[in-house]
Amino acid sequence: SQNEQDNRHLARLSYTPIFEPADPQEVYHFYLAAARLSQQLHIPVILRLTTHVCHAKQKVSFAAWQPVPIDRTPAFDVNNGPYMPLTSLVFPMKRRALNNLHQVAEMNDKDQLNRLIDNKNRRQGIITFGLPFLSLLDTLAESGGKPDILKLAMIYPLPNQLITDFLTSHEEVLILEELDDIMESEIKRLAFERQIRVKIHGKTDIESWVGEYTADKVAGLLAGVWPEMAAKPQPAPAFSVTVPPRPAQMCPGCGHRSAFHAVKQALQETDIKVADIGCHTLGFMPPYNMGQLLMCMGASTGIGAGMSLFNDSRRVVCFLGDSTFFHAGIPGIINALFNKHNITLILMENGTTAMTGHQDHAASGRNFNQETERIPVRSVLEGLGVKNIFEVDTYQQQKLTDMVKEAVAIEGFAVVIAKHACMLKLMREQRRKESFQAKMVSIDQKTCNKAHVCVSAFACPTFVMHEDGSVDVNPDLCIGDGSCLQTCPAKAIQRPENR
Repeated sequence: SQNEQDNRHLARLSYTPIFEPADPQEVYHFYLAAARLSQQLHIPVILRLTTHVCHAKQKVSFAAWQPVPIDRTPAFDVNNGPYMPLTSLVFPMKRRALNNLHQVAEMNDKDQLNRLIDNKNRRQGIITFGLPFLSLLDTLAESGGKPDILKLAMIYPLPNQLITDFLTSHEEVLILEELDDIMESEIKRLAFERQIRVKIHGKTDIESWVGEYTADKVAGLLAGVWPEMAAKPQPAPAFSVTVPPRPAQMCPGCGHRSAFHAVKQALQETDIKVADIGCHTLGFMPPYNMGQLLMCMGASTGIGAGMSLFNDSRRVVCFLGDSTFFHAGIPGIINALFNKHNITLILMENGTTAMTGHQDHAASGRNFNQETERIPVRSVLEGLGVKNIFEVDTYQQQKLTDMVKEAVAIEGFAVVIAKHACMLKLMREQRRKESFQAKMVSIDQKTCNKAHVCVSAFACPTFVMHEDGSVDVNPDLCIGDGSCLQTCPAKAIQRPENR
């Protein structure tokens, strides 16, 4: 989920060291360092990967692989504890964690993964790490500026002596870090305690706390501190073609699209619609507008329960995926049942954990290694005591609309299981078969009355509307599922045929 929460706070909360690489090659080296440190001190170590690093491409040089036989003997030994953080046992455990952290900080001062780029500039220095470091190099390559740079590998705990030496040897130091001012605050505290006379530049406005530190953003931050270091702004290139917007959207044939199209027709504008985490989160976007608030995975029923309190006039409808149902959704359902909250849950069942790469879940019938006994969603709901359960394939749109109308009219907790296989996963499996034949729908231009329901209300990306209002089908996108046929009031969408 895309958010701006700085998870470095979790490391400070738990006294856990963090490495933060800047590119895929560093991911490899930092992983090895983190694994060695973890084995040496018997502690967890965080290898923190940010969005840009995860999306980067780079040829990575690996060391030779030395296979080691796996020892499957359970290594747990109570004598290595204590492992029970209760009463007086808490204090020796905390002391051990703090001692480990102190030892790691001393090791960090000598860590060769930290880099000092010495340009002999004793007036201007920059301390940074991760993506901001690469963005800084891009910016300086344009401007020709040459500050000294201390690039850190382990960002918690900080290498205090290394930073002290850097601060004392410069008149001014800029701290470049994304999101919160965690490192900046630590370095300012260090400078104060050690009475180091240096001017420290950090975050100056709200925007410096927001977003990724890409090269253009770093250039702006640098210009605000040392204008001579910033590259001269270049005029934006002129493009002869206007690129259309490309909002995030569900895949062609996605069962969630059919579900949202049908559910919307059953609800009123005043109904409160609570979203959850998953592909179906995209239902909050136009034209469906199915979702007005979102917190975290599995929270929709809990939030919906709260929205139903002291509420006699607005119906509350929650959305939840089947994988999230197993991961984090069941406690909220139990709460709604136990407290008799008046909410309706639309359980979007596509048989997989689609958003993160089609991992199996408890109802899939298999795990990573083998076939397993399925735990059906409906059976779990019935076992919890849910009395009002409706179930329908999302491609049966009118039936789904009718079921939702019936469910929201019930006083109490009701569930509508809106099910259809993830079409991205299904089509990948189908294309592997020799007998696979690609299909697609078509538009009867003589029948089409240009109502544009397929484009503006159902909104499958397969449909292309031209300047004259006519609609065609993009053959590169259409999978021939036919879920769109029932949405056309003029019946102009023709049944799928072989390409």
